[in-house]
Amino acid sequence: MPPTSMLDEDLRKTLLKVAQFYDQRKVAHKGYLGFRQSSDLTRLVGCIDYLIQHSLLIPQQSLFLDMGCADGRVNVLLSYVVRQSVGIEVHEWILEEYAPLKRGLEGVLREHHLRRPPHNISLLHGDTLDEAVHEIMTERTGRALEEFDLFYTYLTMYEEFAELIAKKAKRGAVFMIYGLERVLPKLDGLQLLTPGKLIQGTIALYQKV
Repeated sequence: MPPTSMLDEDLRKTLLKVAQFYDQRKVAHKGYLGFRQSSDLTRLVGCIDYLIQHSLLIPQQSLFLDMGCADGRVNVLLSYVVRQSVGIEVHEWILEEYAPLKRGLEGVLREHHLRRPPHNISLLHGDTLDEAVHEIMTERTGRALEEFDLFYTYLTMYEEFAELIAKKAKRGAVFMIYGLERVLPKLDGLQLLTPGKLIQGTIALYQKV
């Protein structure tokens, strides 16, 4: 964590404990399940700090959407710093892992006298690209896709998601892509905010123009 961290000490300790809990339970299947890999939450803690420093995330105001949330671990981490943390996952059997993992996390947080995740997380089963799922999201969360400030994905289908963001997201919305390497793609309708580098060595930031 850089010395100029925008996170207060108690929040930083909580986020790092959440990251540690999930990073010890990372998924990296190969073969027919090769699509499923877990974000390193410890790296995301550093990215959160970067987003706040550069006014790309407004604490307790920004709306966050994970476009392929798997077991919801990124949603849990972001829930501490955003107003609403929403996730969509196409594989229901993966989404079912959210509740037991979160219960385990809450036990660890209690043990260390750290804050439990806020009650601002909403996870939905469905296809992020499906308009019908967007309508369900609006009904359940009170938020339309056009209202979200931050979008996230772990590399998979980032081109399709970028097209959706360019088409429907509001101007200024930020798209976080985890898992990119040195060559950063050009995405129509989005401006690369991190030219020549990746945040925490793996995260690229784009913004709707």
